[in-house]
Amino acid sequence: MALQRLGNQKARRLFLNRHALLEKPAGPAKGSDLLALIQRLGFVQLDSINTVARAHDVILFSRRPGYRAQNLKQLYERDRELFEHWTHDAAVIPMAFYPHWHLRFERDKDLLRKRWRNWRRDGFEARFEAVLKHVRDHGPVSSSDVGKDEKKGSGGWWDWHPSKTALEYLWRSGALTVIGREGFQKRYDLTDRVIEEHLRSSSSYDEAASLNWLCSAALDRLGFATSGEIAAFWDTASPTEAKAWCAGQMRLGDLEEIEFEQADGKLRKVFARPGTVDTAAELGPAPGRIRVLSPFDPALRDRKRAERLFGFHYRIEVFTPAPKRQYGYYVFPLMEGTRLVGRIDMKADRDADLLRVTAVWPEQDIKWSAARTKRLEAELVRVARFAGVGGVFFADGWLR
Repeated sequence: MALQRLGNQKARRLFLNRHALLEKPAGPAKGSDLLALIQRLGFVQLDSINTVARAHDVILFSRRPGYRAQNLKQLYERDRELFEHWTHDAAVIPMAFYPHWHLRFERDKDLLRKRWRNWRRDGFEARFEAVLKHVRDHGPVSSSDVGKDEKKGSGGWWDWHPSKTALEYLWRSGALTVIGREGFQKRYDLTDRVIEEHLRSSSSYDEAASLNWLCSAALDRLGFATSGEIAAFWDTASPTEAKAWCAGQMRLGDLEEIEFEQADGKLRKVFARPGTVDTAAELGPAPGRIRVLSPFDPALRDRKRAERLFGFHYRIEVFTPAPKRQYGYYVFPLMEGTRLVGRIDMKADRDADLLRVTAVWPEQDIKWSAARTKRLEAELVRVARFAGVGGVFFADGWLR
């Protein structure tokens, strides 16, 4: 029997709908409404780079233009509706998901102990008790509050002194919790003082149940996926575990295999819930306005998937030497409807009160019209306001 086929445009609409990018960017963006958005996305990646605004803020702004940075800070640090931990990178995650992170704590406990020993962070294990006692006696700490007489290792800019490494390990393995950031520096406290008992209790931990939840929740947010993409979403279940989960769900009739049409026209077998192809056919068009996306937007986090779905090849060039960069240090993707139409290099110059646009590179199949420039200008006015600057300035030769 032939597999059902999900055409490329329908696949884009389905995926963007799951990521809150199919609807008009509008609506309330604080408190329970902001929490509901983050639950829908699953997590929001945190990043310190602030050429216009930080990644987590751009992610939320691109969906809710009324969003402001203090809204996330209140939800996370005051209301305790979010916790910070690791998916594929540091992220804020809905507190309701916390019981499933016991599995991550256990796996990180073993993985990081081995890995960090090999990264010349000698001595960090001997600092566990001293660091825990310091936090217990003095309250929340940052890395600058511990290990003041210790030397860093010889591993370069990323290397930490033993007590800093101990802090990170105790956080990643669940003994400590990050309660917020000051100047983007983490502050740690005892998990027992921060997380409600019913969430942190070992009785709430069931490995099989968490693996089932992780795989199911990943597929719900992807719409359709290979087992490898399901594993990569939270980066906790292994590819083997995700593959076994898909096989088990297929036997139960809770999953089916379909064909998804890639941007290049090739077909790829993926897993989906029964009825997904019909659901995708019922979705309406995306709004035609241009919106700026963060390089770390959850819709683009899986670069290979984004290339297969949208035909959009993107690589961050922060760590690429300037002469070797194809585009720029920190370039933002531009979405219009269901298409990624280009990328923009820009920076908020707060001293000059301007959003400075250095360059825009349309994708090869995009004809850049005057109407499209007007739509871009309208979006950049919104971005400038969000970034706290008063105007937009285009450099000579900005359209490449």
